[in-house]
Amino acid sequence: MQTSVHPKDTMITSSMSLKPITTFSIVARDSSTGDFGIAVASKFLAVGSAVSFAEATFGAIATQSYANTSYGPRTVAGLKAGLTLESIHQSFAATDDNYDLRQYGLLDAKGNSITFTGKGCFPWAGGIAKENLAIQGNILAGPQVVNRMLETYESSSLTFPEKLLSALQAGDDAGGDKRGKQSAALLVVRKDGGYGGFDDRYIDLRVDDHTTPVPELSRLLRLYHLYFDKPEQENVISIKGEIAERLTNILVKSGHLSKTQPWGEPSEKALRDLAGIENVEERMLEPGLVDKVVLEHLEILYRT
Repeated sequence: MQTSVHPKDTMITSSMSLKPITTFSIVARDSSTGDFGIAVASKFLAVGSAVSFAEATFGAIATQSYANTSYGPRTVAGLKAGLTLESIHQSFAATDDNYDLRQYGLLDAKGNSITFTGKGCFPWAGGIAKENLAIQGNILAGPQVVNRMLETYESSSLTFPEKLLSALQAGDDAGGDKRGKQSAALLVVRKDGGYGGFDDRYIDLRVDDHTTPVPELSRLLRLYHLYFDKPEQENVISIKGEIAERLTNILVKSGHLSKTQPWGEPSEKALRDLAGIENVEERMLEPGLVDKVVLEHLEILYRT
């Protein structure tokens, strides 16, 4: 058994020649918001369905290499019950007959982290654990994959989800999974951050089968921001004059208004109906205001 536990910040490796599911992942906590995130890529179908588990305010785990998916709910339940990462880590070792085949990265709400690579993981396999961060992978092109992921993440000034994806892309560029590429996923949890505020799945995006899954995942993240981000204050504009005319043209062309007319309650209802149809309802504002991003997006869709 080889383990790295923050704050030692040590590299761990394994070199036994077995054939587990290959994956490289980053599990991180945004210290400014408390958000947890996991980004993962693999030469494996739908890797996000098996690897990523997290719950807002408690912690996260990426479980991989012959992934024991019970580790996910067990980690969340243990953290919610007040168990330490170390006790959860030890419970896996004590209850799993195939523990030597496993690899995982654990993180809690205090920033404590553990990365574990069993001696049965196929080389190159290893990881790095630091405060608020665990990076690990198996069947990789070499240690440069996790090293590059760490360097990229720590040097990035991007937003948290983009930092995770930039680290994943850096690992991919450094050789990634030495068998090739197939799938990638990004999970970010935030208290009440899900659609409509009903759950904590702030971002949950997956590319299940693609020739270039990490760039495709980045494209999906850009779409996510378009559809679900809240309007930035500098993009909030009043619906009057030219803006009212532009929106009215969109609504007429889309069939939500029968003819041009002064902006009023029927126009507001038509705009909300169209926003729901085009999936930008999360960006809608109070009557009399519109997000510039919504206006420009609708103009592209309806070629006004």
